[in-house]
Amino acid sequence: QVRLVESGGGLVQAGGSLRLSCVASGINFKIHPMRWYRQVPGEARELVASITSGGSTNYTDPVKGRFTISRNNAWNRVYLQMNSLKPEDTAVYYCNTARAGSMFWGQGTQVTVSS
Repeated sequence: QVRLVESGGGLVQAGGSLRLSCVASGINFKIHPMRWYRQVPGEARELVASITSGGSTNYTDPVKGRFTISRNNAWNRVYLQMNSLKPEDTAVYYCNTARAGSMFWGQGTQVTVSS
């Protein structure tokens, strides 16, 4: 059974930083790409960042230069370091992976950036 558990969200002032963490179980973590999504109520879930099994990364344009995705295969964890946060980064952030054609999601962690 695949399980993803996020942590690290919270309330921060604009310009501040947060580090999200996601621990995975039930998968061979090191071979799977990992992704962070975010969702604002009433809007579609948005892909924020992704990292391949080899460590290659991609980011959506609004977070480039501010967010960094990384992974620790020994600990089955993926991280999202978020710097220079803006109020428009406020959302629920979800960890995601896929296996055998199925998508798996964590429960999400709320990030709120005050102006």
